Amino acid sequence: MMALWTMIFRKMAKNRWLQLNLWFGLTICVALFSSMPLYSHAILQRTLFKELQQQQIDSNIYPGLLRVSTSISGGREFDMLRSQIAKADTYMKNAPERLGLDSQSYLMMRATQSFRVLPANATEREAKEMTINGSIRTVSDLENRVHLIDGRMPDQKRSDGVYEALVTQKYLIDLKRDLGQEFIYTNKDNGKKIRILLVGLIETKENNGYDQFNVEYYNSSFYIPYDQFQHDFVQNESILKLSVLMWQYSLNYQQINIDSIESFLAQNAAINNYFNMRLGIASVEMPAKTSIATFIEKKEKLDIMLWSLYSPVMFMLAFYLYMAANLIIDRQKTEISVLRSRGASRWQIMSVFAAESIILGVLALAVGPFIGIYFTKILGASSGFLEFVQRSSLPVAMNSTSYKIAALAVVGSIILILVPAFLATRISIVGHKQQLARSNKMSFWHKTFIDIVLLGISIYLLVGFNQRLDQLKELALDPNAIQVDPLLFFMPAIFSLGCGLFALRIYPWFIKLIFWLGKRWWTPALYSTLLQISRSSSQYLTIKVFLIMTIAMGLFSANAARTINGNMEDKIHYTTGSDIQLSIHWDNDAPPPPPPGGAPGAPAEDPSGIAAPKRVSYTEPPFITMTELAGVETAARVFKKDDAHFSSDGGEDVTTLYGIDTFDFGRVAWMRDGLLNYPINSYLNLIASDPKAVLISRSIADKYKVKPGDRISANWSGLDYTGFIVYGIIDYWPGWNPLPVGGVSEENDSNVQKPNLIVGHLSYIQNHLALEPYQVWIKLKEGAASKLIYDDLVKKEVPVEEMIDANQQLIRSKNDPFRLAINGVMTLGFVISMMISFFGFLLFWVLTLAGRTLQYGILRAMGISFLQIIGMLLSEQALTSGAAVLIGVFIGNGVSDMFVPLFQLSFNASEQVPPFEIVRQLSDYMQLYGVVGFMLTIGLAVLGIRISRMKITQALKLGEE
Repeated sequence: MMALWTMIFRKMAKNRWLQLNLWFGLTICVALFSSMPLYSHAILQRTLFKELQQQQIDSNIYPGLLRVSTSISGGREFDMLRSQIAKADTYMKNAPERLGLDSQSYLMMRATQSFRVLPANATEREAKEMTINGSIRTVSDLENRVHLIDGRMPDQKRSDGVYEALVTQKYLIDLKRDLGQEFIYTNKDNGKKIRILLVGLIETKENNGYDQFNVEYYNSSFYIPYDQFQHDFVQNESILKLSVLMWQYSLNYQQINIDSIESFLAQNAAINNYFNMRLGIASVEMPAKTSIATFIEKKEKLDIMLWSLYSPVMFMLAFYLYMAANLIIDRQKTEISVLRSRGASRWQIMSVFAAESIILGVLALAVGPFIGIYFTKILGASSGFLEFVQRSSLPVAMNSTSYKIAALAVVGSIILILVPAFLATRISIVGHKQQLARSNKMSFWHKTFIDIVLLGISIYLLVGFNQRLDQLKELALDPNAIQVDPLLFFMPAIFSLGCGLFALRIYPWFIKLIFWLGKRWWTPALYSTLLQISRSSSQYLTIKVFLIMTIAMGLFSANAARTINGNMEDKIHYTTGSDIQLSIHWDNDAPPPPPPGGAPGAPAEDPSGIAAPKRVSYTEPPFITMTELAGVETAARVFKKDDAHFSSDGGEDVTTLYGIDTFDFGRVAWMRDGLLNYPINSYLNLIASDPKAVLISRSIADKYKVKPGDRISANWSGLDYTGFIVYGIIDYWPGWNPLPVGGVSEENDSNVQKPNLIVGHLSYIQNHLALEPYQVWIKLKEGAASKLIYDDLVKKEVPVEEMIDANQQLIRSKNDPFRLAINGVMTLGFVISMMISFFGFLLFWVLTLAGRTLQYGILRAMGISFLQIIGMLLSEQALTSGAAVLIGVFIGNGVSDMFVPLFQLSFNASEQVPPFEIVRQLSDYMQLYGVVGFMLTIGLAVLGIRISRMKITQALKLGEE
């Protein structure tokens, strides 16, 4: 047994560089698989935390709040009630432990029933007319939760039966008395009295951001110390009955873990069930529950998306492992066949290779998961494709799921590695020599027409997806944000492999054609190279398919990520129209809105229905203030009326009316190139000279046969029509959606109502129609942050009614977990593809060179110079690896053109404006070509060094053949 292990280790040491390449592939495979659950968990954890933070900003409610309040129903014996309250207190005391969160603040509040109070010195008139109600209330740790404005804190040790109480300023005004006054409650049934002395005036103490207690919310209350209330009203029966109990926690929501979501929601349901009619009508508030509940579905969708995103990279790694194992086995086929001819069984030989693979697998499993953590951190820093930012690192921690998946990846990889070894053990020494003599035979893939099958499957799926896309557009279905079908990522890999194999089926004939056309003129070195490639096409098949796949999938990943990011960002920019949209309050004489149900004494409507509503007059705020805000480069006034009307010779309809200042609008508006027939500034210059000039949408021009030079009229409710002259026709305009509400349909479909648009001069509209509030569109200075303008708006007390910030929407979009997944994994996939492409290329050519030592030795002995040998290598690489790279680029671009448009399935078709377009970035191609150029240069240098060190006499020694 020891001898067997000694042989295995010596064999591995002899082939250490090959084993190192194989170990590298295994380690990357383990790292990739182990990073999947880590990344899914980490980005969901970050997103949950960000959503809870945003919830606090939007609603001003602490997400970690847990508030349970219950009424006390009547008809219970006091002893039973006291026991139930004690059990409820114990139950709530342990609530943080059950939820798995630390408590940052805890309070209990109790209150008696509401009762009528009278001042002790009330006059007869006050005794008859005064109807002030109140209740005795307490809060645990009262003295630390309120701020004493006037007076003193109550003395709970007072023995004369008088309750010293604290009140709010508003309640003191309602009571019409000052501090030091006494109030009396008299029980009508038994005549017993409760005396209350006002000793202090209080307000809520400024809290620390998570303590949600507010005494002003419970205004009509006499606050007494907690221990005193507990003794007199909870432990002992009083003439005043308990009415309300409340327990409130501020829990550390940052400790909420994605893995414990189901447990968290189950505990919330348990609290609801526990208090349901136990003491009375109960209410359980947990603001975080709404955000948390959606994450179970998000986690399932994200897991599916990650598998689909990782699948092409996994496919490439599997291909790399198989190629590396196959190259290693090819080099050892002579040794295997000799062992078989000398009586070794297939299983004995397989046990040796299995032991080698297991050793490599265990080493990969020891290192891979930690590299997976590093991968996860890299993914967390990506804000776009191949773009990294300085953001807080993802919360990454190794878990059992990650190790289980990594172990399964190792097992699968070992099986994959052992397949070539198993096939090699079937061949005897004679069969091996026969195979070497027939190296130009057709490959198994081409014999079985796998390329045609793969192309057929992918084209069939592509047609199906295009049909779904057409239905999506026609029906205006909403696929809910980013929601990607896994096949959208796996299909391009299938198609790329099919195309690559099909191209390589034809390529040998192309090489033979080149050889035939110039066989009279080729140099001996090139002649030998062309013969070698044409006669041994199957020898280069693996490396060429490998390079084609890596290049094609790398380009597809780059284009897909750029396209998704670009279209989402374009949509935000186009919808907003500029960096920031502001709506400012305008003073007006509009009557206040009537209370629900109408107001008593309000004038009845005119039964004739003729009376028109009074037109509201507005006062325009100074616009100069907007232009002088910090961080503002340019500001423009943009009037937008969605319910305007227009009239033309062809008919009339509803329209959106824009009023703009052409010069300012051209400086702030965002518009993607190619949406209009001419640049947007050309249209603005066109109408700038004539106040009556307008631009109209294509929908008006087509439906009502309006053309440039025609006159149209426009107004809105309560105004007379004003005339305009049409100067131009447009298809898109910043902030305007030209898509019909019913979806995209055929051009001549009269059932679809397309939106209309008229763009005119703001000053003309204000002078001839009416002065009404407009939006302020702002372009920020280069590098200016939105916070600058926010702070200045507060400082200058600008009454903002609504604000839309494109930069903030972009940030939220980039933090979406699905977009994080796409950018992160595609970046990782692109980098890994380039990395394994380099190592695979180097491994193949080093092994190929080692196998052709005799050939190069003979050529050198025949007088072929070293430079000619290098020329042979260079031409061989150009016609194999170089050709594979070019084919990969063509296939990558073709796959992008065919499959990237299908990502429209991930967007809301009725809101995708501007239209979806494929985005390509030159830097991605430059990086790709840089990696390929570096790879070929290093490969050629390594091969040249090995050839320069080659000893001809050793190559030609007896028995080399």
